[in-house]
Amino acid sequence: MDLKLNGKTAFVSGSTQGIGFAIAQGLLKEGAHVIINGRSESKIAEAVQKLKESTPGADVSGIAADFSKVEEVNALLQQLPDIDILVNNAGIFEPKQFTEISDDEWFRFFEVNVLSGVRLARHFFPKMIAKDWGRIIFISSESGVNIPEEMIHYGTTKTAQLAVSRGLAELTKGTNVTVNTVMPGPTKSEGVADFVKQLGEANNMSAEQAEKDFFKNARPTSLLQRFASVEEIANLVTYVASPLSSATNGAALKVDGGVAKFII
Repeated sequence: MDLKLNGKTAFVSGSTQGIGFAIAQGLLKEGAHVIINGRSESKIAEAVQKLKESTPGADVSGIAADFSKVEEVNALLQQLPDIDILVNNAGIFEPKQFTEISDDEWFRFFEVNVLSGVRLARHFFPKMIAKDWGRIIFISSESGVNIPEEMIHYGTTKTAQLAVSRGLAELTKGTNVTVNTVMPGPTKSEGVADFVKQLGEANNMSAEQAEKDFFKNARPTSLLQRFASVEEIANLVTYVASPLSSATNGAALKVDGGVAKFII
């Protein structure tokens, strides 16, 4: 299927690895120019090289910025050209007991997971409205509707993304701009692979045993009963970014393997 992304320019935050990298790769394969982002120039250079190797002729570049630092975000905005597609993927997570999460950690999670997308959308949304075309996609999580007891601060920020996305979509009435949220479930990105390994070590299990135990005890409602691949998440995001998804607006789209146990 031709997703009609030739000539479109996309920016994907937090995209030197994991889901963000796979999204960048998916957009490049459909002919978009993609600007990736990471916290260091070396990570960006490495990711750009990998993307060019995997997608011959890929039109890809990168800009470094740490979304926990507002001055770096402001500098990023000055460097970015006008874009057609904004994918707010930058985010952090960390399992931690609620009583041990400090105020500073709450603020850090909100800064990176919520305000990163707010600041980018605030900059690009008026430009998209002015030219009457654009796609803004927030990468939230099923944890935004199933708040995990081991990461309440993370889940709360993912709920906030859903609210920002839906509210922003209300401002697109009668235009060809859409704002949507994609909600991945447990996904085997680099960070999650490390998380599972740590769980295994803590419980004297192999990584494979820890994964099975995770779905048996922590995510028993999963219909997939395994971690999704980053490519499986990226496939949906790439479609939502395309002109073909024009009737999808203000939506929270699950790609969670059935973890969130509700029918809409």
